[in-house]
Amino acid sequence: MKREIKVTTGQRLAEAFKANDSFFLLEFKKMPVAQSVELRKLLRKNAYTFKVVKNRIALRALPSSVPAEVRPFFVRPSAIAFADHDPIGLARILREFAVQAKTLTVKAGVVEGLFLDGERFPEIAKLGSRNDLLARFGAVLAHPLRHFQTTWQAPLSGLGRLLTQLKNQK
Repeated sequence: MKREIKVTTGQRLAEAFKANDSFFLLEFKKMPVAQSVELRKLLRKNAYTFKVVKNRIALRALPSSVPAEVRPFFVRPSAIAFADHDPIGLARILREFAVQAKTLTVKAGVVEGLFLDGERFPEIAKLGSRNDLLARFGAVLAHPLRHFQTTWQAPLSGLGRLLTQLKNQK
């Protein structure tokens, strides 16, 4: 590979790392071209990016904001799947594809700036979407407030019923 191409590739990777705060480092063993094309189409359809990288170029392109724990995983054939939105959705797609293809493994990743070891990847893939988790959190916060509201509302509604009954008796 010529030096100019390496520099250009490194610059593109550096831009991708800066633009996406979440990515997964993948290893693909003996993946047929047809499966690779299928994975690229699937990720592109869901607005994710997939790049096969040379490890040395990728290591040079890594910004300092990326956790240092990721660097040792840039060995053997590597690919990177970038997520600029919904990293959990990307994790689900990669997990489903890895189960079907059996030629793809996740070595490591960075999810919203935090290091993720490949062994913890199934946990991330099983999580709900961000909106789902926020909705659950909101429901947990709202539950005591609803009880508080009904506690304060009960005397007022009782008074209203009492006044209605008095009105009907007259």
